[in-house]
Amino acid sequence: MGIQNTLKALSDPVRREILNMLKDGQMTAGEITEKFDITGAAISRHLSVLKEADLVRDKRDGKFIIYELNASVLEEIMLWLKDLKGEDNND
Repeated sequence: MGIQNTLKALSDPVRREILNMLKDGQMTAGEITEKFDITGAAISRHLSVLKEADLVRDKRDGKFIIYELNASVLEEIMLWLKDLKGEDNND
């Protein structure tokens, strides 16, 4: 996976908005789709890219798939960016 997949996933505004929505808690694929004016298939592809980058996790609950944010990957990116800027990680 690595940072390349993560940055690719973060490069799309729809995927960034999905992550922003998930920071408030878990959502089903249907709930995510309702927030956008694009097809369910397009949202499914965006969710797949986010999963491949390990930015979201999913679990099945009956007939629903529930998505949640994987903040640990974002924290790793933040630490990497801080290091690039030369900031002290002990703040």
